[in-house]
Amino acid sequence: MTALPALPVKPVVSRSAGAVALRRFRRHRLAMFFLIVIVLLIVMAVSAPLISPYDPNAQDLSGFYEPPSAQHLFGKDDLGRDILSRIIWGSRISLLVGFSVATLSILIGTVMGTLAGFFGGRSDYLISRFIELMLSLPTLPLLLVISGLLAASDSPAVMAFKAALGAGSSIVIVVAVLSLFGWMGTARLVRSEALKLRNLEYMDAARALGARNPRLMLRHMVPNLLPVIIVQATLDVGGAILTEAALSFLGFGIQPPVSTWGNMLSNAQEVVLQYPWIPFFPGLMILITVLAFNFLGDGMRDALDPRSKL
Repeated sequence: MTALPALPVKPVVSRSAGAVALRRFRRHRLAMFFLIVIVLLIVMAVSAPLISPYDPNAQDLSGFYEPPSAQHLFGKDDLGRDILSRIIWGSRISLLVGFSVATLSILIGTVMGTLAGFFGGRSDYLISRFIELMLSLPTLPLLLVISGLLAASDSPAVMAFKAALGAGSSIVIVVAVLSLFGWMGTARLVRSEALKLRNLEYMDAARALGARNPRLMLRHMVPNLLPVIIVQATLDVGGAILTEAALSFLGFGIQPPVSTWGNMLSNAQEVVLQYPWIPFFPGLMILITVLAFNFLGDGMRDALDPRSKL
C-alpha cells in the first residue's frame, strides 16, 4: 500500500501579549499619525533653545501687532514679541504641566482604586464615597478660587515658596491643583477592574502559596491593571493641557512672563477681531495637542483590548 505524502506542517508562531498589542496599534492609522505628532511636539519642546528664532520675551519696539511675514512667521503680539518663539517655548510648559498632572493623577488614582477594589467591604465603601464627594464638587470654579487664593496669598509660607521658585511657582501651583482634582476618574476605572481581578483563580493560587496583601497588589494585580492605567494616562495628558489653558486664559493659571499657550490666548482676547493671527496659532496648537493625545488614547485602548478586531 502506497504511503500518503506527508503534508507540510506550518510552524505555530506564538506572540506575546505586547507583540499582539503593538501589531494592533500599528493598524490604527490615526493613532500612529498622532503618535508622530506627539513625538514632534516633544522634540520641539526639548530643543526650544536651539530652534527658537528669537527670545520669547524680547520686545521689538519697532512694531507691534505685525502680521505673519518672512521675518516673523506667526507675526508679533501686542509687545512686539515673536509669536512663533513664544509658542515653541510655551510647548515646554504645556507639555510639562500635562505630563506632570497625568503622572500625579495616575499615581493617586491607582493607589486609591487598587485599595478599594482589593480590600472591598468597608475600605471600598469609604473610598468610593470620598471619590463621589470629590466628583460632586464644581471643579472649574474650585480650581479658579484655589488658584486665585494661592496666587494672591501673602502668608509667610506662600511668600517663601514663591521666592524660592520665582516664576516657576505658578507652574507648581497649577500642577498641584489640577492633580488634586484630577485623579477620581482613574480611581473609579482601577477600582472596577480590581474588583474583577481580586477573585480570579491566579489570585487565589497566590494566596494559597502564602503571598501577602502587598505582594498580591503589586506583583499580581497592578500589572494586570496597566492597560487601563496607560490608556487613562494618555487621556489625562490632553485633559490637563486643556484645563491649564483654560485657567491661564481666565488669568488664574501660569502667570507671565512665563509663556504658555493659555496665557497667550488670554493676552489676545481683546484683539481677536482686529488681529486674528495672534490667538489663532496658540489655539491651533492646543487643538492639535489635545486631539493627538485623545486619538493616541483611543488607539491604545483598541490595541490593548483583547476583543478588538484591529
